[in-house]
Amino acid sequence: MAEIRHITYKTQGTCSQYIDLDVDENGVIQQVHFTGGCNGNLQGICSLVRGMHVDKVKEKLQGIRCWYKPTSCPDQLTRAIDELMKN
Repeated sequence: MAEIRHITYKTQGTCSQYIDLDVDENGVIQQVHFTGGCNGNLQGICSLVRGMHVDKVKEKLQGIRCWYKPTSCPDQLTRAIDELMKN
């Protein structure tokens, strides 16, 4: 049975409040769910990153900004990945 690592990450500076993230032992995203935020856009992001390796997701999404904010929901996902992978 594959080991799944999970985090519920409290976002900062975005409309979404939490990200639930599951990553397997190979670093592949199994499940992502955002609480709050732009529902359709976030469902799209979740669908696109499911099955991707965390390094590829970080490469594509890290540093994206939302309007004038220094971060975004995609950027917060990369921070959730960092938090999960350091533990």
